[in-house]
Amino acid sequence: MSMSLSNDVENELDMGIDALREQYKSSQLTPQALMQNIRERAEQYQDYNIWIHLLTEAEQATWLADLANKDMDSHPLWGIPFVIKDNIDLAGIPTTAACKEFAYTPSESAQVVQQLIDAGAIPVCKANLDQFATGLNGTRSPYGACHNSFNFDYVSGGSSSGSAVSVALGLATFSLGTDTAGSGRIPACFNNLVGVKPSIGLLSATGMLPACRSLDCMTIFAYNTDDANTVLSVAEGYDIRDGYSRANPFNNQARQYGLRTVPLTVGVIPASQLKFFGDATYEKAYQQTLEKLQADGFQLQEIDYAPFDEIAKLLYEGPWVSERYIATQPLIDDNPDAVFPVVREIIAPGGKPPATGLFKAQYRINDLKQNCLAQMAQVDCLLTPTAGRHFTIAEMLADLIKHNSELGYYTNFMNLLDLASIAVPTMMTENDMPFGITLVGPTFSDRMLMSIANRIQQILPLKKGALYTMGSEAMATPSNTTAVGSTATIDVMVCGAHLSGQPLNWQLVERGATLKASTTTAASYRMYALAGTHHYAPV
Repeated sequence: MSMSLSNDVENELDMGIDALREQYKSSQLTPQALMQNIRERAEQYQDYNIWIHLLTEAEQATWLADLANKDMDSHPLWGIPFVIKDNIDLAGIPTTAACKEFAYTPSESAQVVQQLIDAGAIPVCKANLDQFATGLNGTRSPYGACHNSFNFDYVSGGSSSGSAVSVALGLATFSLGTDTAGSGRIPACFNNLVGVKPSIGLLSATGMLPACRSLDCMTIFAYNTDDANTVLSVAEGYDIRDGYSRANPFNNQARQYGLRTVPLTVGVIPASQLKFFGDATYEKAYQQTLEKLQADGFQLQEIDYAPFDEIAKLLYEGPWVSERYIATQPLIDDNPDAVFPVVREIIAPGGKPPATGLFKAQYRINDLKQNCLAQMAQVDCLLTPTAGRHFTIAEMLADLIKHNSELGYYTNFMNLLDLASIAVPTMMTENDMPFGITLVGPTFSDRMLMSIANRIQQILPLKKGALYTMGSEAMATPSNTTAVGSTATIDVMVCGAHLSGQPLNWQLVERGATLKASTTTAASYRMYALAGTHHYAPV
């Protein structure tokens, strides 16, 4: 059935998952009409350099026709438009990684893409990116620098540039990106979106062109944590074809979303280790964010950022650049001029580091990791600015290497430490640009972080992306969120080393446990140290 959008519907169109599904159910909208509207609106943004391949009506026809055979209630993404970063495969559509000479046409879609399509989602385009996912700014592409959704003169963030901007401008409900050093978080911050960087291996990497295969993960951009949780629930899953895929061993999958530990203690970087690179507006926004969270009961505990920063520097100054070389060989050897100049400058030396450098770096990371994880065990999560400064495109192009490195000050360490994280928008700066923070937790703490992010979005409600208003009611915890004490959880009483702040509390937290209440034992109760143990245990 053909259908066009009325002016009233188009002007008020809310691209959130629940809003679109309601319009579909009430017959106010059809997926076909929405996709046509998106293609028409996309033409208005050609100068933003968002996409590499915008799908035609004919290319979308099969997926749209398949919706007739899918029940909406059992397909959570029925008719929901999404964008795919162009280093992730979509069957029958070229994958370029922003390099025409490298392009190939896959016969099957990436595992995650196929799962999303099976759930009813409809691809809209293959999005622009920093070539070979090498960069955090969005300017390193022969298809043009991607422009910010709020201010055309500012960088979009990268490397998942088009993925973020397309959602922020209302051309999709969610998008897929990738993340090695921050590519799923920096663009989220700069475009007022939630950016989910899952634990490595939680989402299959089959059909994703790697930058650093041992570190990469697929990411999700969405307007809010509710939508992000829905998408993650569909996209996650063990894939035997992916050598880095891992099954989530803990009881913290979709039903754990919404559970929240009270009170929350978050680790923050001391003022002496914060860097805003001359951006007073970001510094002020960060301090205001902390003040608002404290007013809601968040407790702040300073951590030493030095070991995290030292690990971060190893990502580009250490041997992991060799993985980027492996991913682009033999193109970079046989046809180096086909590679974007600054990308070639970064990747080409990757063929030279000796194996000794890799082992030395791994030894150093493991030494530093002990300190980092010990600090993280004392808090519910870490909280950092997502970025220290938002550069204009002109500023970025004036010193690409330096300013790109500055963008990674708060992001580069996470995958080297095998951590989960989520970028959350918190407020607009004095010059009307978005600012956000990143929450960081141990491997497979993804739903805990998303639940905390959900709470933050309730405290600090913002509009959706660059276009749509979102008030506190729309940001509220979803109706299907599990409540503490429901039949989906069990109550456990612990004492000794498993108490909050004690050495073994992390074993509970990483399994999705949340603190329900604290109490005291009878005065006659005593704790005894068992011979030969490192922790006190009750007997």
